Parts: sequence; structure tokens; C-alpha cells
Amino acid sequence: MTKSFSKVPEVTLVFWIIKIAATTLGETGGDTVTMTLQWGYLAGTALFVVALVALVGLQTIADKFHPFLYWATIIASTTFGTTMADFADRSLGIGYTGGSSILLLCLLATLGLWYWSLGSVSVDTVSTPRAEMFYWAAITFSQTLGTALGDWMADSTGLGYEGGALVFGAALAIVAVVYYWSNVSRVTLFWVAFILTRPLGATVGDFLDKPMDQGGLALSRPLASAIIAAFILGCLIVLPQRAGSYPKQSETVA
Repeated sequence: MTKSFSKVPEVTLVFWIIKIAATTLGETGGDTVTMTLQWGYLAGTALFVVALVALVGLQTIADKFHPFLYWATIIASTTFGTTMADFADRSLGIGYTGGSSILLLCLLATLGLWYWSLGSVSVDTVSTPRAEMFYWAAITFSQTLGTALGDWMADSTGLGYEGGALVFGAALAIVAVVYYWSNVSRVTLFWVAFILTRPLGATVGDFLDKPMDQGGLALSRPLASAIIAAFILGCLIVLPQRAGSYPKQSETVA
């Protein structure tokens, strides 16, 4: 049975460690541009969408999986998700509930079209330009949805950033238990976990850089971003990353 290699990494513990760090960097990095540098949400969103489109283009034309390019694209999607969610929630006045509802519908529609078009939403089958377009659209919607959920949990429920991080961390632990102790679809669990890591990163990032009177640690956003970026770079250098693979015969199985 021959195998085809996808252009995204194998989903392992290392993947989730880097993903959570990348989502935290997306929060602190996005806030650095929009708040610390005072670009504002609209200009920050424009900056990161240009970076995201450029990186997705490079990712699509690449002939194989490149760890640094892949994670740069993930970071671009999560910083765009941060600024886009903040722009919609605060500047446009949609609110956390409205924004989260719209983004959830967009994500479900993307996954539905992906499945209808290619017969699978498994990340292991991301090896063609069409699959990559669906993949990065779903990733971007999930990142933006996660930001809105994280802000909603921290600001609207009274739990604060630390409490929100604990809630989403517990939710991820439940997903892990279900993964190891049930037969629930691995594809479904992947997307649930992928969405949940974003609000976890958002609440952790906000906890690091928000003022103490708002429940944060008041750390410098640029400094926090630099430390997290260095951690991600270290992981990519030290910890092995390889492309996911799948049997060609089963590439249409979800």
C-alpha cells in the first residue's frame, strides 16, 4: 500500500505544544501592533491579512512540507484572527456572541464545502492546492473564532483571563481523554482541539500582557512576544517535525 505525504505536519504532542505557543504569540503579537504601536484594529488586520495571503501562497506552491513556512503561516493566521476578531467585536460593535456565532457558521460552512468537494476534512490529506485552500480557510476561521471565544470567556463571564485559561485547558484535557478512551472520529476531535487551543492561547496571552487591574500580569507585549517566538523557534530546531502521511486508497475517507 503506497502512501502520499501531506504538506502539513504529523499531529503529535509536539504539534500541540507549538500550536498553543503560536496562538499565544498571535495574541501578544496582534496586541503589540494594534495597541502598543497604536496601529488600531483596522490597520493591524490589513497588515496581517497581507502577510497571511502571502504565506498561504508560498505554502501552496511549495512542493513539500516545510516546518518553518508552515508555522509562520499558522502564526500569521492567529495574529490575523486576533486583530480581525477585535475589529469585529469592538470597532464594528458586533459583540462577542454575535461574532462567535458568525464565525462558527463560516467554519462549519467551510468544513462542509471541503467535505462535499473532496470527501474528507482530514488534515492528513492536505496535499493538493484545492485541499490547501479549504485547509487554510478553515484554519483562519477557527483562529478568529477561538479569539472571540477567549475574549468572551474572559470578559463576559467574570472568570477573567486566568479562569478562562483554566476552562479551555480543562476542555482540551477532556478532548484528550475522549481521544484515548473512545472511538469518536479523530478528525472531529482534531478540529475541536484546534479550535480550543486558540482561546487557550488568547486567554494566556491576555493574562501575560493585560494591566493588573484587569486581571493580567502587565508584562511588556513586545517582550512577551519575543520570548514566545524564541520558544517556538527553539522547538522547531530541536524537536523533529515531519509531514503527515496517509494511504492513497483511503484519501477520501473522513
